[in-house]
Amino acid sequence: MILLCLNSRWENGDFSRQFKIDGKERYMTMGEEMKTGTAMTEEKIQEPQVTETMEDYAAELEASLRRVREGDILTGTVIGVDDDRVVVDLKYYAEGIITRENVSSDPEFNLKESIHIGDEISATVVKTDDGEGNILLSKKQANDVLAWDKLKQMMEERTVVSVKIKEIVKGGAVAFLEGIRGFIPASKLAAEYVENLDEWNGKTIEVTVITADEEEKRLVLSGKEVAREKLAAETRKKVAKCQVGAIVEGTVETLKDYGAFVTLENGLTGLLHISQISSQRIKHPGVVLKEGQEVKVKIIGLNDGKISLSMKAIEPEDEPEEAFDYKETGSVSTGLGDLLKGLKL
Repeated sequence: MILLCLNSRWENGDFSRQFKIDGKERYMTMGEEMKTGTAMTEEKIQEPQVTETMEDYAAELEASLRRVREGDILTGTVIGVDDDRVVVDLKYYAEGIITRENVSSDPEFNLKESIHIGDEISATVVKTDDGEGNILLSKKQANDVLAWDKLKQMMEERTVVSVKIKEIVKGGAVAFLEGIRGFIPASKLAAEYVENLDEWNGKTIEVTVITADEEEKRLVLSGKEVAREKLAAETRKKVAKCQVGAIVEGTVETLKDYGAFVTLENGLTGLLHISQISSQRIKHPGVVLKEGQEVKVKIIGLNDGKISLSMKAIEPEDEPEEAFDYKETGSVSTGLGDLLKGLKL
């Protein structure tokens, strides 16, 4: 019988050891062990030994030796967030505390929505002791030093970020980025100029930084480029679905000397060149068309996202020819009286 020694203890003035026998555990005194008359094999359970070196404590040692002064910018990991403050682990003997008013200049900044446990955060030391043994920090002050560098980098790299419009002011809107108040001109708010700014208050839009002047404390943002790129991408997708030869319906949007722009059923706009309006030669699109008129056209070309249209291509072959005479009003003149006008008999 082999016994596995698990533990030992003193009990009632006698020394006993714990053995595991046939899967069952029990304590046996020395006398009981001798009475068994059986050879016993003891195996000691060895705990894994971990050898710790000074390198394991290097970070803690360095933190304990450094001296924190007011004005220093420290970086730590967020370990707690509530409605009124953020708690930061600085790898120091004291934790960092950032109160709500010291987080951002944005009056509507939501701590729980914007900051999460595990985030890395940099802040300026306001007080080395807030009265409760913690270090009082200000992310807002650190932003004045660090945010502008980040904003300049965003501008150089044309980084696209989301911001929420907080206020409508004369000529544009206000949004905060990296805790800094930024201005979005009305001409840069969307793909096209925005007439009613109030409709944009509270909206979240994607913008790029177009001006980041630290000396003048001037931050200007633009959503125009991002909006236009999105619009162009959507247009390319729609154009890709169009097929040359397809006959579609549309509405005449505008008339130009060289043709008419027609808005198709899918929302895309194509050019109906003056040469494709009629099989007859006309001096102006207004001879045949007017803005708002419903027309049927054929797609005859797709090139670089542009759609070429034709009315002439779907005219019946046996349709009698018409003579068009352009007037300033853009009306069509085909009557016999008009043809004979000015003719002396």
